[in-house]
Amino acid sequence: MKQATRFTALCAALVLLLSLGLPAFAGEMRYTPNPDRPAYLDDPAENTKLTWYFNADWFYTGWGTDPVTRTIKEKLKVDVELIVGDDTKLNGLFGANEVPDIVTIFGMNSPMAQNAMTWALPLNDLADKYDPYFYKAADEQTLAWFQLSDGKTYGYPSYSNTKTDYESGAIKATTAFVIREDVYKALGEPKMGTEEEFLSTLEKIKEQYPELLPLGMRSFAGSSTGSMGDVFQDFIGVPLMNEEKGYYDRNLDPEYLRWMRVINKAYRAGMISDDTFADDNTAFEEKVASGRYATLMASGTPQLSGAFAKNIAADPTRRYIAIDGPQSALGNQPTLNQSGISGWTVTFISKNVKDPAKAIQLFTYLISDEGQELYYFGVKGETFDIDPVDGKHYLLPETVKAREDNIDAFKRDYRLGEFLVFGHDSFFRLHGKDVGNPSIRQMEEWGEGKLLPHFVLENIEPEDGTAEARALQNIWPQWATTLATMLRAPDDATFDQAIEDYKAFLDSVGWDKITAIFSEKMQSNAEKLGL
Repeated sequence: MKQATRFTALCAALVLLLSLGLPAFAGEMRYTPNPDRPAYLDDPAENTKLTWYFNADWFYTGWGTDPVTRTIKEKLKVDVELIVGDDTKLNGLFGANEVPDIVTIFGMNSPMAQNAMTWALPLNDLADKYDPYFYKAADEQTLAWFQLSDGKTYGYPSYSNTKTDYESGAIKATTAFVIREDVYKALGEPKMGTEEEFLSTLEKIKEQYPELLPLGMRSFAGSSTGSMGDVFQDFIGVPLMNEEKGYYDRNLDPEYLRWMRVINKAYRAGMISDDTFADDNTAFEEKVASGRYATLMASGTPQLSGAFAKNIAADPTRRYIAIDGPQSALGNQPTLNQSGISGWTVTFISKNVKDPAKAIQLFTYLISDEGQELYYFGVKGETFDIDPVDGKHYLLPETVKAREDNIDAFKRDYRLGEFLVFGHDSFFRLHGKDVGNPSIRQMEEWGEGKLLPHFVLENIEPEDGTAEARALQNIWPQWATTLATMLRAPDDATFDQAIEDYKAFLDSVGWDKITAIFSEKMQSNAEKLGL
């Protein structure tokens, strides 16, 4: 009900905004655009002022006092007033026709993003008129992905990973099946690919290391499936779609269910603690940091890097290393997922914009390699330098010290990696020296060649406010509960009954209608991506 109310409010605000008749973008040409040169270099305008709304009240609003925003201000000759808030504030701005020049929200699938043509300007039109260099900075596949029904793109994302990004090697795996190295060596570096190997190894761990938890996994706190849902499905290579290129219910894949039955056997044999299903993230990370898990199905390894590092600091011999772990009996290879093409935030230029030329110049600059260098590393000679041998960027010792002394002050005073509206990890990975956390480097190396973009499955949910969308909100937590029940089942009959009850539940909420929508949107995604 809360989601439906929010949807209604957003739509009402958009309708009101459209009825007020927003002006088309205008502005006399102050320079001659050059497709081979960023327009900001030729724009004579001084002291342009823009307002920029960010739909998160935690975003820092300082401007011009740190190396990152100070450089933007000086190079582009633009002063930005950053405004932050939540959905309520954003709705109020739209309802009062006080939409800022630039707006950053979360998610391209929201009603506001899907109705952007009613309140925002097409980036294509702005680039054509004011800054054609935008097309050299922006990613063609990302622009195509964000097209609306009129064939134009209105918003540009942060952290949008394309097929090219995956192929470059800049995108690293964040899933791994890991084992404590000391345990692994003591047991003779066992394989754990088959059911027999997997259970045998866990049994040996239980016997020889009674102080350890043989198998760990991300917890089932809330309505999460931890690392046993789609994460495990990717690990054993469950197909992303059916033979007709439509939706495939991976939760009911026979090979996946077979492995869940193996995990259940491990639970019944005392190799998985009941706390696993109740621990919050803090308790889980504490166990990782203290090396309590002998083996672990790990997802979100960058977020766990601090815990992994603490474990190594306490005893380097017990560091966690990635091994092949459970494998598909069908011969399917891992198809690990990572951040997708939809990205995180999405940023628009509104029809209220006071200086459309400067706004699109700002987009171009921040998306370009020049802007990415500034975002991640700051100013050459002030916060970073470049190694003359390998050409890699590295932070100066005083910059590193400032980060280590007070991380909160560093985020505010340096802003490196904090002005995230157009951030993209590939630049950092490809140009940074010794990037990443050493505690997970071996895990990332293990994951090389095992990533597969899941673009076709992105944003396939039914439209907000529909009966199917409301039903889906009940299905996800039901599946999490079902999976937890299966893994903790006292016998095979209980395991099987949990699956049958779940199938009956799906039938009762119109699962066939929802999957039809999934398949239709998957086809649309495939067309956008040229698949």
